[in-house]
Amino acid sequence: MPRKFESRKQPLISQADFVKRMLQFALYSFLIVGFSMALGVVGYMYFGDLNFIDAFHMSALILTGMGPVAEMKTVAAKLFSSFYALYSGVAFLTMMATFLAPILHRLLHILHLDDEE
Repeated sequence: MPRKFESRKQPLISQADFVKRMLQFALYSFLIVGFSMALGVVGYMYFGDLNFIDAFHMSALILTGMGPVAEMKTVAAKLFSSFYALYSGVAFLTMMATFLAPILHRLLHILHLDDEE
């Protein structure tokens, strides 16, 4: 399986290699989500004094851009929640870019192959 994307002068990789690449990049995306969720859960449990399920719920909603569900009462909890929300926006975009990169690359590669023929 190729470790980096092929250039436009190289042939298109096989369907099987593309599926392997997609699974690899999906794993990277899930790792980003897992790390981000763990960070949020631990932070909300520590700073927000939430139990596990409430911290998990809050983290999932913030990470996907839905918004908070629990009120943060202390200054530290409000600061964590604010910085986690900022981090979550970047993490979500990173996760989507990581997941979509092989698909967009293959599409652009196919379009460039058509130009050369």
